[in-house]
Amino acid sequence: MTASQLESWRRAGLLPRHRRRGLGRGRGSVVDAVDPLVVESAAALARHLRQGRDRRLAVLAWFAEAGTPPVRPGAARVPEPPVAAVREALVWALQRSASQRLVEFARSAAGAGEEGQDALYAAAGRLIGPYRGAANPTLVRAALEAGGDVPAEAEGPDFRSMVHVAAAIGLGAQEVGADALAEAFAAFGMFGLTAEDWAQMLGAAERGEGPPVDWGLLQQNADMVAQVLRASDEELVRAREVLVGLRMFYGLYVLHGLLLPDTPAQAALRQRIDEWGMFPFLDHVIAINPSPRQFAESLAVFLEPFFGRLYQILMDQFAENPDIFSIPGDETGAVGFGERWMRSMEELTNGRQAANGGAEVKGRGCRPDDVILPQPR
Repeated sequence: MTASQLESWRRAGLLPRHRRRGLGRGRGSVVDAVDPLVVESAAALARHLRQGRDRRLAVLAWFAEAGTPPVRPGAARVPEPPVAAVREALVWALQRSASQRLVEFARSAAGAGEEGQDALYAAAGRLIGPYRGAANPTLVRAALEAGGDVPAEAEGPDFRSMVHVAAAIGLGAQEVGADALAEAFAAFGMFGLTAEDWAQMLGAAERGEGPPVDWGLLQQNADMVAQVLRASDEELVRAREVLVGLRMFYGLYVLHGLLLPDTPAQAALRQRIDEWGMFPFLDHVIAINPSPRQFAESLAVFLEPFFGRLYQILMDQFAENPDIFSIPGDETGAVGFGERWMRSMEELTNGRQAANGGAEVKGRGCRPDDVILPQPR
């Protein structure tokens, strides 16, 4: 980095200045001691700011790194970027996201009649696209252990039905209808409810036979930019903590499908996630190695207190039994755990090679220490 770069970061409010001492009239000032916070902040920014990259993306990457526990025990944590710069970067990234563009398009379609409705559904279809969530790790594991193919029922939900949620934001839930919205909500898989379950509840609310639905919450939570602007500094930091923590628990669940040796501690965590029916939703909003833009969108989602409660439940379970990588009866601990995983992966690869007539199968290996777990409190 150059002196001009450092000065531009200071002018942008991203980097504090070293404390200087005046030398007297006309003699200027001097830095007596280099502030480690300034040095580490400059290093963090330099790591994430490369040629052609917007500075706000670097701030988001810096904020994400500062919230991630150090890989090496005893290593110092990365200092926090200025929270005002983080908020500005979040708003900038979210305003350019497909999700926010869809919300704004939906609102512009209100009152435009059938023509506006058709345009909204067409735009939503383009922005959401035909994609599915991850296959159910438990079913994938069972298929791999049996040496068979992954069953069709293991496939993740088809999220194309989310166009109905986008339509409800702009046109109103009444215009979309309970059945269409039930299909969309069921795609998330939350609480283990099916489309039929959702249709029954929403239909009863429509007829006045059940608790009313506050559709204003859908409108409010869909606008991620407004959520970030409303959030306090502490809430932004808390949302990052929830995102990072849930990412780790989600990653463990995914690795279960890749023959990660199972332990009682892991099974208990998966059970908690399944009790809330949250794996499909976590798969929808979490990326293991997110880009700064993906990080911004996920962070906005986890501002919702509901996810803070889920995170706390999983943290409490983890504190109760933190032996994630300890196989009962194996005194070798994490070393034996890793060796067993490698053997399982090799046996799977060798078995597939034999089934393919000796054809080579290539893949990237994983190790237990690739997964960074939150620390129990």
